[in-house]
Amino acid sequence: MCRKSRQTCSGVSRRQLLQVGSAGMMGLSLPALLAAEQQPLRHTIAPKADSLIIIYLNGGPSHLDMWDMKPEGPTDSKGEFKPIDSSLPGVQVSEHLPKLAKQVHQCTLVRSMHHSVNNSHAAAVYVAMTGHDRGEQGGGFKPTDNPNPGAMAALLRPTRPEVAPQVVMPYQTKEGANGPPQPGFWGGWMGRAFDPLWILKDPNADDFSVPEFTLKEGVSTSRLAGRGNLLSSLNARLLGESSSQLGAMSRFQQQAFDMLTSRSTQDAFRIGQEPESMRETYGRNIYGQCTLLARRLIEAGTRAVTISWAVHANETWDTHGSNFKSLKERLLPPFDVACSALLQDLEQRGMLERTLVAVLGDFGRTPKINTNNAGRDHWNFCYSIMLAGGGIKPGFVYGASDPAGAFPADSPRIPGDIIATIYRQLGIDHHRLLYDRFDRPHRIVANGEVVEDLLV
Repeated sequence: MCRKSRQTCSGVSRRQLLQVGSAGMMGLSLPALLAAEQQPLRHTIAPKADSLIIIYLNGGPSHLDMWDMKPEGPTDSKGEFKPIDSSLPGVQVSEHLPKLAKQVHQCTLVRSMHHSVNNSHAAAVYVAMTGHDRGEQGGGFKPTDNPNPGAMAALLRPTRPEVAPQVVMPYQTKEGANGPPQPGFWGGWMGRAFDPLWILKDPNADDFSVPEFTLKEGVSTSRLAGRGNLLSSLNARLLGESSSQLGAMSRFQQQAFDMLTSRSTQDAFRIGQEPESMRETYGRNIYGQCTLLARRLIEAGTRAVTISWAVHANETWDTHGSNFKSLKERLLPPFDVACSALLQDLEQRGMLERTLVAVLGDFGRTPKINTNNAGRDHWNFCYSIMLAGGGIKPGFVYGASDPAGAFPADSPRIPGDIIATIYRQLGIDHHRLLYDRFDRPHRIVANGEVVEDLLV
């Protein structure tokens, strides 16, 4: 819909949700049958990547014990782990990343990240995933939040109708054990229609399935089509909405139909079709199998997949206590296996060139080791991320930290720069203004610039 020649992204009202809730009579269980009253906008930059996979290490992974080790540093900061050589000459990583060490020649490490958030995981996740830094303002997701890259790609790089545009799994990570779901993974002001498809089951389980892509018992494809025609007739008679609103709803009802009847979409979730050897290569655990499922979804045409690696913010990578024990025994081994398998698998399938893989996190950990069973606390002043594929320069280290790993010593960068760069590779201009249903302007990334040095 255009207002004053401006294209808008409008939400769906409670009234519309109640009215079109009758879509259940079609035998559909997709959570996103409705969509904003918005014609898809097209990208204006030649894309270098068609797909995006984000592995989000939720809680704040320790840069000093993974990507940016300081073996010559003081005893109270350098840690217990030893560095090992990687496939990129002169670059070392943690001894507990032996498989990823063999893939570094395909990656870029950015060792000079920083932002303003040191306390609130919610706010740190939000800036890392959207590029919008709101300081220490925590709390769960809100409809006024800025969208995540998957939502923006769903709008500006729409997929085929039968494909789920973006998927997040395996958790709606909470802000603490009993807290609300974190921001940064949602459609925000673009409307609930641009929220991801959430896969909240364990793909490593023997009975893994996605009911959202299964017709209800007794509803055949032909019967589904008949109910769709009936629903369209009821919408036209009962809703009394404008033709454009009905058109928007019809488009997304049709997409739901296409997804339910698409063999390729259904097959993408049938992870049991993978050879057992491939499943073992990714690791037979929830995160390893989510990573494998991400590859299958991208292969089927999904634009963006995010893996949020934690049930809640304090449960996994937030290593205030027992940092080295946790990393060594339960965090780094499955990550090393899954991430290295993904890079190798994408490369062997000829997919890495057009698939951007981003390993992100809230922040880093303190250079000084604390007395809580040798833990490390939050440290937003300097941390590292990893990027690969999708037109990202392979075999490259960007920026540097000081000798203690405490502050950037060269080329400091903020999350807005990284998100802007991701958008650039997807063919999206991060400077672009979009307007919400109240005609308010939103710049895709308000503070951040494309890091040209990261690009091929």
